[in-house]
Amino acid sequence: MKASPTLTNNLQAVLTDLIELHVQGKQAHWNIVGTNFRDLHLQLDEIVDAARQFADDTAERMRALHALPDGRSSTVAASTSLAQFPEGLISTKDAIERIVAAMEAAVGTMRKVHDEVDEEDPTSADLLHEFIAKLEQFAWMVSAETLKPTASVTAPDEK
Repeated sequence: MKASPTLTNNLQAVLTDLIELHVQGKQAHWNIVGTNFRDLHLQLDEIVDAARQFADDTAERMRALHALPDGRSSTVAASTSLAQFPEGLISTKDAIERIVAAMEAAVGTMRKVHDEVDEEDPTSADLLHEFIAKLEQFAWMVSAETLKPTASVTAPDEK
């Protein structure tokens, strides 16, 4: 099978967001400071590793479909849907918000192109399903660092 221009463009959009997510995750990893630094520092590496693998899977799928992936920094910077990550030190709280937003943006791109991808190539759509599930799980786990509990539990002897 040879990818149509539409499938190529859709997979390219996914690829650029995944490359940018990888880069932003490393930027955060290197520059976070504050509460829960170590846990977030390590968790960011998990996200970076996944984003890098997903980008590679996407690019290799494109090549299997005779499409040409473009992962050049100029292409990524010009076409990613992710907001630019700030320079300098960033608090763990702000980094969490930024990284969760970046993962949600990448997932948003995948969901936006999904139906067209699935129509032409269900195998590529299966990859998107895998990526979406893992990135949404990461977003939930990272965002849990800043969520406030909604239940109040008292010990039995405090009643």
